[in-house]
Amino acid sequence: MERFNLLTKSMLFFPALAMICSFLITWVSIPSIIQVARLKHLFDEPDDNRKLHKRVVPTLGGLAIFAGSIISLMLFTDTYTFHGRQFVMAALLILFFLGIKDDIIILSPYSKFIGQFIASLIIVWAGDIRIDSWGGVFGVHALGYEVSIVFSVLFIMLSINAFNMIDGIDALAGSIGLITAGTFAWWFYHAGYPQPLIFATAIMGSILAFLQFNITPARIFMGDTGSMLIGTIIGILTILFINLNHLVPVNLRINSAPVVAFGIIIIPVFDLLRVFVLRLLKGRSPFHADNLHMHHQLLILGFSHINASMLLAFVNLVFIAIAFLLNKIQTEVLFALLLGFAILLSIIVDVLVKRKLKK
Repeated sequence: MERFNLLTKSMLFFPALAMICSFLITWVSIPSIIQVARLKHLFDEPDDNRKLHKRVVPTLGGLAIFAGSIISLMLFTDTYTFHGRQFVMAALLILFFLGIKDDIIILSPYSKFIGQFIASLIIVWAGDIRIDSWGGVFGVHALGYEVSIVFSVLFIMLSINAFNMIDGIDALAGSIGLITAGTFAWWFYHAGYPQPLIFATAIMGSILAFLQFNITPARIFMGDTGSMLIGTIIGILTILFINLNHLVPVNLRINSAPVVAFGIIIIPVFDLLRVFVLRLLKGRSPFHADNLHMHHQLLILGFSHINASMLLAFVNLVFIAIAFLLNKIQTEVLFALLLGFAILLSIIVDVLVKRKLKK
């Protein structure tokens, strides 16, 4: 117990430096990126009915987020104590080039899927960052190696696409990313894990700087480069949260870590799964572009971009509070409660949207 007390008192220095460094790099970089994007006409054109903005906006904000977070991670994380660090960096570089190309020249979903799969496999298989136990959820404890590899690759890809798909209105992906990373950072700090804490604070600093330029009227979007980077790091933090939970002192241990993790990232993950199910029920491809996302529906109800983003961020905070406060109850009951609450909110919004459209 003394080890954890000493760590929590002294380990804020490097995480704080990582946040400050990533913030400053991102904040200084974005004005130059906006200028270059305007000179080279690298815009997100409002050319179809799904575009929610009415003017041209540069889409390369992810370049600044990547620069800030990666430089901080390279400066302040330690290969010796963070096993798999170099493989995480390699995977993030793959996603960076994939995202930049997609932000400039639109890629097909298949091409993005292949790139995301390769990056996720590097993290899970080469970096050995994988979920090795469900912690008793639905009676499942330790996972076999092969099952663990497959499940973890699919989970990271789910996290990548979840954040990629909620990046549809101003400040939404950034706000949710900041909340989820901040929640994991809070737990890693109290649990005494400085390396995962640095990962969380590095992406938090970049997001904080980016959000200053993404508030309506947005001067820049993060694009796929930024959303995929955030989704990947949140996926990694989720896995580390689940795996490290059983090593902390009993008073800090989460009883239902996988379910609590679900509560932390529920807004992007549930929205992705919900949209995929609705598309399949309509006989469409799950990757078919439409206006079924929760943020689209809130706009139909008359919310502004920033109000819709803040509402969803607040709801995410409510889910996080419920997950942590009720983590001692039976695992399956907590999961059913979180999922049921999410479904209920979705149904309420759907009903309100249908009434609004009928009028």
